[in-house]
Amino acid sequence: MHYLRALLLATLSSLAEASLQVVPGATWTTSNGEHLQAHGAGVIKVDSTYYLIGEDKTNGSAFQNVNCYSSRDLVQWTYVGALLSRTSSGDLGPSRVVERPKVVYNAKTGKYVLYMHIDSSSYGEAKVGVATGDSVCGNYTYIQSFQPLGHQSRDMGLFVDDDGAGYLLSEDRQNGLRIMKLSDDYLTVESSTYLWSDSIEAPAVLKLNGRYYMFGSKLTGWAANDNVYSTSTSLSSGWSAWTTFADVGSKTYTSQTNYVLPVGNNAAIYLGDRWVSTNLMASTYVWLPLTISGTNVTMANAESWVPDLSSTSASASKAKPSETAYEGETAAYGGNTRNVSCSNCSGQTAAGYVGGPDKGTVTFQGIRSDANARTTVRIRYVNGDSTARYANVRVNGAAAQKLAFLPTGSSVSSSTLHVDLKSGSTNEIVIEGVNDGWGPDIDRLLVPVQ
Repeated sequence: MHYLRALLLATLSSLAEASLQVVPGATWTTSNGEHLQAHGAGVIKVDSTYYLIGEDKTNGSAFQNVNCYSSRDLVQWTYVGALLSRTSSGDLGPSRVVERPKVVYNAKTGKYVLYMHIDSSSYGEAKVGVATGDSVCGNYTYIQSFQPLGHQSRDMGLFVDDDGAGYLLSEDRQNGLRIMKLSDDYLTVESSTYLWSDSIEAPAVLKLNGRYYMFGSKLTGWAANDNVYSTSTSLSSGWSAWTTFADVGSKTYTSQTNYVLPVGNNAAIYLGDRWVSTNLMASTYVWLPLTISGTNVTMANAESWVPDLSSTSASASKAKPSETAYEGETAAYGGNTRNVSCSNCSGQTAAGYVGGPDKGTVTFQGIRSDANARTTVRIRYVNGDSTARYANVRVNGAAAQKLAFLPTGSSVSSSTLHVDLKSGSTNEIVIEGVNDGWGPDIDRLLVPVQ
């Protein structure tokens, strides 16, 4: 009886979380009220928590922080802190390049080991840097930088095999893409394992059902391209020719590989950066489920999707729920909010002048949900500024949740709101300014029906 009750509760809990969604290319607001800043990132899972570790681009390309965020569902992220921050001089000093941070755990030493690309602002050094920490998301001690086995190293990644052996994945501009074996403590490079003579960067290795998959990007700077993969049953030989996995010509849906995350028993998720080279802080993330069958890997695009982290199939995605659209111009306005022209909005009109000194508000009423559930609402918006705008969002009278809205130019983009809705058609969502600042122009809300 107790077993059946526990099973029922687990099933209901799963259903209640079923519409939390990943929205590729959207503004992802974390617990600190800011867009997630973890570019070129890697993921490490400890117990049931995922830790996302990447570059802070808030103030541009020069090194600021290696940030760490935590999540149990890959959708809602908590800012934990910085593993490393800018110092007054040295490898981590002003105007330095620190990119592609990746963390792995060394079972022999009990240490977490962080590797990263270390360089000058002119990219003339091409080294890897190494740091260690006692906890996955705590303070790390920087050790040194070096060129592995005397070779250049730019974009890099890490991989730990089933036997605990660690490997550095390293783009050597002079010779190609390398796999190199690490020492037992992971602090140095011991030997060369494999070299592709092809010009491939942004490396990431996945191992699934005894087969290795190397993903990477062609060399086109900040501009996206059709990323590729190669596969083998051995790290040291037998790698196949490079092949695209996203739609040909899509430029990997305008993204670049940063990591490939295994989930469940037989599935994986592609993690990529959508770089905005003219304003790096506005760069976003394209995460999509991969479809893998033997040597064949494909990836379809999606406006949004629901992760299935306990997947027993080859898919890391659940069926996406149907949605209802609520147009901004049909909502109730307060303060000085009024209609504004928006050529790219769904009805060529948006709710503008939200927030500001006149405290403009937009109130959406009669929002429907078929269950008492936590869900992801997509707020479609326009922000023509060069910096982020912010808004407080109140759902059913609860405390305000601060959301970030990255610059969009004249285009329409999404910001994700993760909230508890109640069953029925009486839900209310109010969008207002933050401290008299201007919020974005609101095109519409897209709300899962469950």
